[in-house]
Amino acid sequence: MNIIDKCEQLIFKNQKLFDIYYQNLISYNEKVNLTAIVEKNDVYTKHFLDSILPIDYIPANAKLVDVGTGAGFPGLPIKIVRNDIELTLVDSLNKRITFLQNLKNKLNLNYSCEHSRAEDFAKNNREYFDVAVARAVAKLNTLLEYLLPLVKVGGYVLAYKATNADSELIEAKNAISVLGGEYIDSLKFKLPNDIGERNIIIIKKVKNTPLIYPRSQNKPKTNPLN
Repeated sequence: MNIIDKCEQLIFKNQKLFDIYYQNLISYNEKVNLTAIVEKNDVYTKHFLDSILPIDYIPANAKLVDVGTGAGFPGLPIKIVRNDIELTLVDSLNKRITFLQNLKNKLNLNYSCEHSRAEDFAKNNREYFDVAVARAVAKLNTLLEYLLPLVKVGGYVLAYKATNADSELIEAKNAISVLGGEYIDSLKFKLPNDIGERNIIIIKKVKNTPLIYPRSQNKPKTNPLN
């Protein structure tokens, strides 16, 4: 069975929870802009299925953090199909965190929501997580400065990217080394119905990240490691 078929089966198996997620997403989206994708089939493919593509690369009972989670992607769909993980969702916009907090009881799932900027969150959660994920947050060299400090040595970063993944990876070569990472693989998927390509870059944490990272004052974005 290929990974797309497996992920579709996982969504079907958890259809009730994904339907609750979708209904609440669309309802809340009328008040607060969470997503421009609202048609049901598109949400299920571009958000839900897309989020769980690297499911086989997440260890059992992993502590997983999703930074810049927005409406919960990719962390919450992963939690729905893998309730063994300990999930923390981080976002800098409180309205998004409010949506995710309210969703907890409706889904009957246990996860943590943190209203914080990524660099501030790292101060008290350094090298705590087994896996860090992010989707559509920043270019890879910036993103890794946010994520690698959060991951234990031996843990992984899963960076969700579109078709520009190869060029971002080349640009991030120095950042990977400086931050204590090692490039492992790039997973390439074609989403159903010719929706497009998804790349997931896997970086392993092989040594401690220097304490000066992540830098404050938005420097990971304005002056990224090159």
